[in-house]
Amino acid sequence: MTREAAPARSPSPLLDWRVRFGLLALIWGFSFLFIKVGTDGFAPFQVTFGRLLFGTAVLAVALVVKRDRLPRGARTWGHLAVAAFLLNALPFSLFAYAELTIPSTLAGICNATTPLWGMVLSLVALSEDRPTRVRAAGLGIGFVGVLTVLGAWQGFSGLDVTGTALALLASFSYAVGWIHVRRTLSGTGASHLSLATAQVGTATLQLALVTPFFTTLPDSVELLPLLAVIALGALGTGYAMLLQYGVVAEVGPTTASMVTYFIPVIATAAGVVFLDEHLAWNTPVGAAVVLLGAALTQTRASRRTPAPTRQTAALSTPAVSAAEAANSSNPRLPSSRST
Repeated sequence: MTREAAPARSPSPLLDWRVRFGLLALIWGFSFLFIKVGTDGFAPFQVTFGRLLFGTAVLAVALVVKRDRLPRGARTWGHLAVAAFLLNALPFSLFAYAELTIPSTLAGICNATTPLWGMVLSLVALSEDRPTRVRAAGLGIGFVGVLTVLGAWQGFSGLDVTGTALALLASFSYAVGWIHVRRTLSGTGASHLSLATAQVGTATLQLALVTPFFTTLPDSVELLPLLAVIALGALGTGYAMLLQYGVVAEVGPTTASMVTYFIPVIATAAGVVFLDEHLAWNTPVGAAVVLLGAALTQTRASRRTPAPTRQTAALSTPAVSAAEAANSSNPRLPSSRST
């Protein structure tokens, strides 16, 4: 009598998921510092193009190593082009322009408002999302936190309104992009890596078309800004997305999305320690209130509310969406970003 062969197990990752989770938060938190340093030597569009180019290179290498292929179908590529604009090209550029006039700490905190915008939009665009008292309270608390960060009681004195508005608009763009991805790309059958590589690559082409019309080549290239752009792309847009896929696959999108709440803390610490940015009392207090409100907006309305698939939860970027968000994320919406 022969024994039945045991099913093959996927190899265990070299690093525990908690270590990779912390590394992901660290990379995305430092992305705002990298943007600030990068704009010291390059125009904002050039910073964005560089981060997308180096991010695409990392993802393309991973795609080749895994012997995966890019998605097929004109409709899929059309939706990916929209996702690339809303989740990469537009918000990355807005954050780069914003940090010309606002500190990286404020940019990182504005990024944390994405789940608040996501809830507002999901109530309009996603019929399965229903408001609850807790989620509505979270929305109100979150925006009170935003006003606290901005020092509304002081008449926003000393605040660059344009730069702050651009950073908030970038966060809003992430939320719009997540809803687009959820409604159009959740059933393509392509792998996370395939979709991400196509999306970031498409965003790179979009910036390649736009950048020459708004910038000129710098007279000289300084080493530190160049290294910042390389790190922003290779780590914050490429490697971070690969890290997130692994964490999502191991512990699920809801746990993985908790990285959102560490990003503004790390961004603030990095800006204060390495860039000597001033930190008034209302900035960390308001940031804590924003994160509390964002967390409350993530509570589920009922057990019947469908959880996001792992494909949609890990697709769009900080950032990065980059999710870099990069990615920040709403567990109800695609959470990858490369910011």
